[in-house]
Amino acid sequence: MNRQTELLKNIDWLSIFLYTLLVFMGWLNIYAAVYDDNHSSIFDITQNYGKQLMWIGTASVLGFFIMLTDSKFFTAFSFVIYVLTMCLLAAVLVFGTESHGAKSWFELGGIRIQPSEFGKFATCLAVANVMSRHGFKIMQFSNLALVGLLLIIPAALIMLQPDAGSALVYSSFILVMYREGLHGSLLLLCFIAIAIFIFTLLYPPVTVVSMIIAGSLIAFLYYRQNKQELYRVVLFIIGCFSFLLFLRWLLGMTVGIERLLLYSYLLTCLMGIYFIYKRKMRHIMLILLTSWMCLGATVGVNYAFDKLPTHQKDRINNLLGIETDLTGAGYNVNQSKIAIGSGGLTGKGFLQGTQTKFNFVPEQSTDFIFCTVGEEWGFVGSTVVIVLLMIFILRIVYLAERQRSDFSRIYGYGVASILFFHVAINIGMTIGMTPVIGIPLPFFSYGGSSLWAFTILIFIFLRFDANRLQVFS
Repeated sequence: MNRQTELLKNIDWLSIFLYTLLVFMGWLNIYAAVYDDNHSSIFDITQNYGKQLMWIGTASVLGFFIMLTDSKFFTAFSFVIYVLTMCLLAAVLVFGTESHGAKSWFELGGIRIQPSEFGKFATCLAVANVMSRHGFKIMQFSNLALVGLLLIIPAALIMLQPDAGSALVYSSFILVMYREGLHGSLLLLCFIAIAIFIFTLLYPPVTVVSMIIAGSLIAFLYYRQNKQELYRVVLFIIGCFSFLLFLRWLLGMTVGIERLLLYSYLLTCLMGIYFIYKRKMRHIMLILLTSWMCLGATVGVNYAFDKLPTHQKDRINNLLGIETDLTGAGYNVNQSKIAIGSGGLTGKGFLQGTQTKFNFVPEQSTDFIFCTVGEEWGFVGSTVVIVLLMIFILRIVYLAERQRSDFSRIYGYGVASILFFHVAINIGMTIGMTPVIGIPLPFFSYGGSSLWAFTILIFIFLRFDANRLQVFS
């Protein structure tokens, strides 16, 4: 009795309240998105809102049993859970049911389960296990490689389905790694890679290369400000631009620019290793190596982009404004923006959304559920939803910081990072700020697997938090 009383006392009831409120608001929007006068009963299990109500009930039971489970179970069996989940991700490739071109679901008696959703909390547990070990330092190459491997395995298995959106969720763990000591320069490199990807698609290669060289010049001047080094920098820039003109002339030749860049990049790497070993021009050569890596990335982006499925390339082109196809790849986003914009300040009212009611927006109860929020609740309602989601995420960050256990803290940051990624990307999709990659909005999008997975993810952490006072290291 004392143990149960202590557990009830230590549970973070504010997080439970926010979770319950968001789930209820999500269900109301699913009800509004698929409402039909001929099926008005909220318990009609032939409709998505009726099915979602059943998923909510089972998720509540699931959360209840997680809170009753000893938190040591999740730490002790974290790798077992991870391995079993990876086996499910592999099995779905063979025995799964294909839908919308992806083999991502197990179908059992009319119920479909998506293993990729459960891979998130399993990976979160495994990463927390590794990173909480005594003496772990994220900047050691072996440790960084091990964490990277734990993330690459589920992402690769999910990509084979293929489901690029769910695979990209694992990139959110870089925020966890940064909190645990990952150097800021590596985080900066990630943002540089994203910038190169966007600029390479928007501008010709020579323009992108020129931008990279300009950035290198700024870095050179930052590190070396005396006249002698400035003289070398100027010569280097002149040489690079001359080389660019030479490459431009060779564009029509039989030798491709990709091969020339590759040879130049390899040669520069060898030169850089030599100069760094000799401790000469260390900063300059490091920047030079980085700039050539960026040059190589410009070629790699074009190559990788050409290998993407046509519909994904069309979506990215529409997002960047390279192509505008309001009846094809850009239709979903365009209709979603119309629905959100038509809501105005306070919205059209519950069940009054015309864009929603007449099915103008595809996937309006799943990936594009936020357009229902925007149309029926307007700017005010959309702001309330976003604020509540951010308060919930910040609450998890606060709880993570007060943990006495490294495992619990790291797991908590994993929960917050995954939720933030889903919220930012999903809402960004509906307003045309991010590519349409098909990931759900937590607690709002229809789907049993998604709701179960988020419930497990969150309630495991709340169980850790309830046990925090019994942890002394």
